[in-house]
Amino acid sequence: MTAPLYVRIRREIEARIRAGKLPPGTRLPTEKDLSAQYGVSRATAQRVLNDLAEAGLAIRRRRHGTFVADVKRQINLLNFVTPTAAAKGTPGRHDVVSARIVRAADAVLALPGAPADTAVVELVRRKMDVREEPQSLERHVVLFAAAPDLLNENLEELVTLRYLQRQGAAIDTIRLYLDPVTLGEHDAALLHSERGAPALMRRRELRAADGSTLEVVTTLVRPGTADFFLELAVPDP
Repeated sequence: MTAPLYVRIRREIEARIRAGKLPPGTRLPTEKDLSAQYGVSRATAQRVLNDLAEAGLAIRRRRHGTFVADVKRQINLLNFVTPTAAAKGTPGRHDVVSARIVRAADAVLALPGAPADTAVVELVRRKMDVREEPQSLERHVVLFAAAPDLLNENLEELVTLRYLQRQGAAIDTIRLYLDPVTLGEHDAALLHSERGAPALMRRRELRAADGSTLEVVTTLVRPGTADFFLELAVPDP
């Protein structure tokens, strides 16, 4: 049986909130806007927004509007190894902490298999939400030969996987590691968190067919801001 239209609209908005596409603080459409967008009555639009508020996903403020509440992002870890999903990136801008070209031996991360004197591009950024609070801390080390002009890009918006694909990099496999860590003083300050707080760090490697590594990137997620899960579609028997 098909769910009522207001339920389907609510579920659509809820899915976008839980996926992080509508971060905390985002202003949701007004009742009038929802009515026009979905061709429903104002009463139906009002019910959608009220239901989201009752579920704790939104906050309604009289004369100001309806805003996404501060809920944890729901992150499917498979998105970081599925090329189509990984190339899209996640909503929000980046705050660039540092960007430079260095020897592999001097980079913030080891690029597996790269000799010490190999030139690499090093990029450190914070992912920010709509309230300009940090969501995560990213450290990239990219083989310079694969991305010589990377630092000329808009680093606040850059998605490195998509960039490397545009440059014709022969990416053969994506490998993902998950490491439980505790925040040091420097990372805790960048993430507005407490030193010693437990956190999850994702480490992703892009590899060429010959086994060489084109990029390694770690993403340190701000503690308490996300739930991680794995979800696979069940094939028909």
